[in-house]
Amino acid sequence: MPHLLTTLSRRAALAGTAILAAPRIVRAAFPDRPIRLIIPYGGGGQTDIVSRVTAEALQQRLGQTVVADNRPGGAGNTAAEALIRAPADGYTLMIATMGTNSGLNAVLYRNLPYDWEKDFAPVGQFCSTAHVLVVHRSIPAEDFSGLVAWIRANPGKFNFASAGVGASTHLLMEDIGARLGLDMVHVPYRQSTQAMTDLLAGRIHARCMGLPEGEAIRTVPSVRPLAITSAARRDNWPGVPTVAETLPGFTGLAYFGLTAHAATPPEAIARISAALNEALEDPRVRAGYERVGADPAPRNSPEDFRRVTRADAERWVPLIRRLNLVAD
Repeated sequence: MPHLLTTLSRRAALAGTAILAAPRIVRAAFPDRPIRLIIPYGGGGQTDIVSRVTAEALQQRLGQTVVADNRPGGAGNTAAEALIRAPADGYTLMIATMGTNSGLNAVLYRNLPYDWEKDFAPVGQFCSTAHVLVVHRSIPAEDFSGLVAWIRANPGKFNFASAGVGASTHLLMEDIGARLGLDMVHVPYRQSTQAMTDLLAGRIHARCMGLPEGEAIRTVPSVRPLAITSAARRDNWPGVPTVAETLPGFTGLAYFGLTAHAATPPEAIARISAALNEALEDPRVRAGYERVGADPAPRNSPEDFRRVTRADAERWVPLIRRLNLVAD
């Protein structure tokens, strides 16, 4: 019996030593590999422009490559589906826009493969952009009030391009038209580059576009910027009035932020949020947004950003329903 106890004691001691000697499983600090940033639109448009400024800023602060992945289609639905099908580990993010993250697409499209209120976790807003209404010079209007008068005198003859049914650029024009009683023809485009080509050639009369995109054609002789949707005039768009000067109280801003899969670990979201806020406090990053015509967001939390997305839903979803808009 003493021999048996001695043997058991030795085995227990050896087992204990083995447990102590076993390697501890330690999770690597997030992130320890590249992050994919899904951009819901193609290259060249305002979403792509501000997204790449953000990707570079995050890359510098997270110490990992942030790979931009353009997934155009369905006003952001293709990108949203790619996000919810990716592992919920924080290594796949998406640029949040009104269509996907404020529920506009949920009204415009039937049978979406995602739920805008349940499937996304907000991370933070990084900028917003006002829009500029640019008109081809074949339209004889020198200012916005002159354009309104011309449209009223020529009902149904004025057409405008947008990034698609329900896009912010479409809704802004519909809102202006509804408030002023204008009869205009909407021409949706799948590619912003084609819309720009047709505007410059005069095949389209006008286009409302984000300031980052408008910067590229601000001085092109064939077009004329007539109005900006910010609350006040912009120093870098001298002589261009606001829509509000003709339509008091009107503003139209598009937000841009980061969103993740709803099941993403909170610590990953916290780390990305912290990096984003560090970037937003860096004068060089803020200058990067301003250089392309965007307004950098103030420091904000995921909950702050959730309030922004819900406020846009409250503004635009009723308009979509009132106009009976349906996307293909």
